[in-house]
Amino acid sequence: MIKSILIANRGEIAVRVVRACKEMGIETIVVYSEADAHSLPVRLADKAVCIGPAASKSSYLKMENLISAAILWGADAIHPGVGFLSENANFAKEVQKAGLIWIGPDPETIARMGDKIEAKETAKKFGVPVIPGLEGSLGDDPEAAKKAADEIGYPVIIKAASGGGGKGMRIVRDPGEFVGTLKIASAEALASFNDGTVYLEKYLENPRHVEIQIIGDSHGNVVHLGERDCSCQQNHQKLVEESPSTVVTPEMRKSMGEDTVRLFKGLKYCGAGTIEFLVTGGKYYFMEVNARVQVEHPVTEMVTGVDIIQEQIKVASGKKLSIEQKDVNLEGYAVECRVNAKAPGKITDYLPPGGYGVRIDSFLYNGYSVSPFYDSMIAKVICFASTRNEGLDRMSRVLDELTLVGIPTNIEMQKKIINSKIFRSGEYGTDVLEHILAEED
Repeated sequence: MIKSILIANRGEIAVRVVRACKEMGIETIVVYSEADAHSLPVRLADKAVCIGPAASKSSYLKMENLISAAILWGADAIHPGVGFLSENANFAKEVQKAGLIWIGPDPETIARMGDKIEAKETAKKFGVPVIPGLEGSLGDDPEAAKKAADEIGYPVIIKAASGGGGKGMRIVRDPGEFVGTLKIASAEALASFNDGTVYLEKYLENPRHVEIQIIGDSHGNVVHLGERDCSCQQNHQKLVEESPSTVVTPEMRKSMGEDTVRLFKGLKYCGAGTIEFLVTGGKYYFMEVNARVQVEHPVTEMVTGVDIIQEQIKVASGKKLSIEQKDVNLEGYAVECRVNAKAPGKITDYLPPGGYGVRIDSFLYNGYSVSPFYDSMIAKVICFASTRNEGLDRMSRVLDELTLVGIPTNIEMQKKIINSKIFRSGEYGTDVLEHILAEED
């Protein structure tokens, strides 16, 4: 069993991993940049080591610094968290070459799923429904690519083969704009991911964004933990996640789950992972695989009672999953709202809400200075209840109760989402936010 873990991340996910490790009796080593010297993970961990200046490229993305710190401070394993190097196959490979345990899937699987084109082809191979589109990359011939788009039928979407978050992604509705848009998407992909490769799919108008959480071990076992609905987004960044989804029927859940398990078993996947689908017209289509734990994993933990981080650590230690598929039951309803900072600054008054069915994952405390150098998400507010209406009512109360003074946040917008008629109806698509913001108060 792993005895000591270096957490190669920061913020709330570092706090989450520290807490899981402490409950398991595992020593924690947190790395931090100079900007994060007074962060909550540093306070909570057994050991903390500075790995560089504020800039991510000089600290949290500096592979050699992270691996050296793990070796020098006696870690057995590295947990990459989310973001940064969590889906970097080269980092995973270097961790293993250094004789350390990588808490995640093997480097080959990360690379395979990180390439969106290969991931789609792999999903198709294992019988998972995929969005109609052109096989492979668009290559260097814009006119040939346009011909393919004309055959698929507009609207189409051009996507970067590497990365995500909406970068290198462009929708084309007018055939006359295809070639120019293709060049823009490829250039953005190259600038964002150092890879200008893009591919083409039919654009699904206003679908639901639904994902399935899995955990696999090195003994060939894979279990899915139901779905999360992540349709409420802003600029392709998730804002609200919930489980179960209002659009997924028991029959669809069974089918999605079976397809997901078959794919991950085929990959010989070990660790936590997520498959993302677009759902429309009663059908679902493969979008991508996230070969890591997701930001929104607490939603699944609340409705299944499974500690996903602890399971990650156990299977990385070579143990079998502590659950079988028959043990997984989705009970009740859970919803998560992401609290984002709109600007850096010092927290002058912070009082997290409480009560039955309430969980706050954050790294904030009174007097903490939110840095301008990293991701804007500063807290996740998660509520559990027996029904969706009760859960949304609880979240509304909790957001009202949350005191966070000193910096501007998106809390008011989250209140509007949770209390909006369209969100409460459960009948919407990925364009829901623009309709919510247009609703009359």
